[in-house]
Amino acid sequence: MNIIIIEDEKPSARRLQRMLKSLDVEADTMLHSVEESIEWFQNNEHPDLIFLDIQLSDGLSFEIFEAIDINSAVIFTTAYDEYALQAFKLNSIDYLLKPIDEDDLKKAVEKFKRRTPQKQSVTLDFNDIKKLLVNPIEREYKKRFSVKVGQHLKLINIDDIECIYSENKGTYVFTNEGRNYLLDLTLDQLEDELEPHVFYRVSRKFYVNINAIKDIISYTNSRLQIKLNHYNEQEIIVARERVKDFKNWLE
Repeated sequence: MNIIIIEDEKPSARRLQRMLKSLDVEADTMLHSVEESIEWFQNNEHPDLIFLDIQLSDGLSFEIFEAIDINSAVIFTTAYDEYALQAFKLNSIDYLLKPIDEDDLKKAVEKFKRRTPQKQSVTLDFNDIKKLLVNPIEREYKKRFSVKVGQHLKLINIDDIECIYSENKGTYVFTNEGRNYLLDLTLDQLEDELEPHVFYRVSRKFYVNINAIKDIISYTNSRLQIKLNHYNEQEIIVARERVKDFKNWLE
């Protein structure tokens, strides 16, 4: 199968790519905007299947269909329930609500594999979509965490967190007060919960808050070392394969 992912949030795109790989499905091409996608479809053979985020950084992904006759099956990914039914007005196999559940993804892929193998152009009444956007809903990210401290629950505002990291099978937040708190979530589960312009996953172990970065230092094997304002318990190293993406995120 030739599969591509169109998703403006790169951590979410990579997470979906990893989830597909666990199902023995490869998605080597990832696109991140309407403009980039239109250019790609103009110059490449259309894939068998597209995983398509509905709202991209430079507009609605439906605009791609306005510019190009797409001859692919589509599985929509969206954080917005009100968009979901629109998927069935198109040549869509399924839709997945974010954060994407592994079982739902597996069922959607199996549904695609069982379909009658015929390709059609996607049809769309773009005016219907515009009606949905009269009062668009902004995506909501985590504003705070509640953590257990003894017999009490403590609220931690997201702006007070310097980094989030995993250690000994636990996930911890480190605050600008120099305190660690245990979370009930894994780093993977946080990928769709954190504001992507503020938090970046520099490695398998660490998310860092851009506002807490004090220094960035060249490190061995083309990697980078990050110094935060207060956290100094472990070295924070940007994995080599993430350095380019990390530099783009900084800008």
